[in-house]
Amino acid sequence: MESGSIASWNLKEGDAFIAGEVFCSVETDKATVDFEAQDDGVVAKILVDAGPDEIQCGQPILVTVEEGEDVSAFSDFKVEDAGGAPAPPAPEPTTTPEAVAPPTPPPAAAAPAPATNTDGRVVASPLAHMLAKELGYNIASVPGSGPGGRIIAADVKEFVPGAESMAPTMAGQAVTPPPATPGAAAAMSAGPPVSGDGYTDFPVSEATTVTAGRLAQAKRNVPHYYLTVDICMDSLLESRKSMNATLSDDKPTLGVYEFLLKAAASSMKAVPSANACWMDSVVRVYDSVDINVVLGQGDSLCTPVIRDCGGKGIASIGDELTKSMESLDPNDEGEMLLPSGEAGTFSVVNVGMFGVKSCAPIIREPQACALALGALENRIVPNDDKDSEEIFKESVVMTATLSCDHRVVDGAVGAQWLAAFKSYVESPTTLLL
Repeated sequence: MESGSIASWNLKEGDAFIAGEVFCSVETDKATVDFEAQDDGVVAKILVDAGPDEIQCGQPILVTVEEGEDVSAFSDFKVEDAGGAPAPPAPEPTTTPEAVAPPTPPPAAAAPAPATNTDGRVVASPLAHMLAKELGYNIASVPGSGPGGRIIAADVKEFVPGAESMAPTMAGQAVTPPPATPGAAAAMSAGPPVSGDGYTDFPVSEATTVTAGRLAQAKRNVPHYYLTVDICMDSLLESRKSMNATLSDDKPTLGVYEFLLKAAASSMKAVPSANACWMDSVVRVYDSVDINVVLGQGDSLCTPVIRDCGGKGIASIGDELTKSMESLDPNDEGEMLLPSGEAGTFSVVNVGMFGVKSCAPIIREPQACALALGALENRIVPNDDKDSEEIFKESVVMTATLSCDHRVVDGAVGAQWLAAFKSYVESPTTLLL
């Protein structure tokens, strides 16, 4: 839901409540649901009266306190007295796509332990409980900065979780769990397989659980649609052969993938509105083309980003791609040196190496597009050489599929981008312009 109205209040100002007690009934366009308390306390101030007026998600509706003697302090309280207007329903990032990932964890420091009651229950504000549940955090792992170590909403927002703090049901949640930190895959390794009667259970690592949750959310939230095109690779393969012949022996040869990444970045310059993301109230179009490439599989799956791919040459792209692939090899301790899970502005996945002709990739939020590259295969196609006596010829063809977020890239724009990509690949000399 994005908004609703309060059908009725079950409590009034000054009433005490316990965890699980219903504050009020919230009416949406589809149902009426109860708003339950997450902790014990006293209603100090009701900010919104019951009625048909629409209330945006994130707008404060009441003030609660721990002790009854604190109620009088809020008799004339208004939201403005707290130093700001009601929060918008969906705050948008104010920086580049890198801000989607959580901040790098600071050096470990002694943090106050969460306050607990005599029955072992963690003392936290209702909003802190709600935020922790939405973000998939274990509320008991969040250090509290309130009176007596009480956990407040700001503590949850600023908390940087480790593997031990993620809730066990995180993969089933509708929100994106925080991505794993670099090099953390080994620390979050799964346990040994468990055999049963006619089956074997293979435990998944935290990294896999995080990835599953992010993919599930993206598939639910983003209105995907798909465009597919067949591309003749003959000219690109010939150009690659010519360029590799000019390289010295100490230089690595250029692969087909590097040409395709360069073509994708060049296509973004031709159709810049595809290099964008959905920000609820605005569509953000980026100047730099930062491409996430999908590498590895299983627990070693990672998506390193090649920054400013449009401003790099094919050889430079190849060097960065080689470094990322080398990091998939385990080190002397058997740990995978995974690149960081930074967010770019576009994603490319190569399924052709597995002999797959085509696939429809899931878009990585908040990006608007993802491209899947299929296997190169020999096909018999019509001969476009007018001087040839042969009606047909043999040609190397690749199938490319573009997944688009229809909120950002409509069908016409997606088709223009794919046409530009096809043009660059079939005329690779234009990549040098």
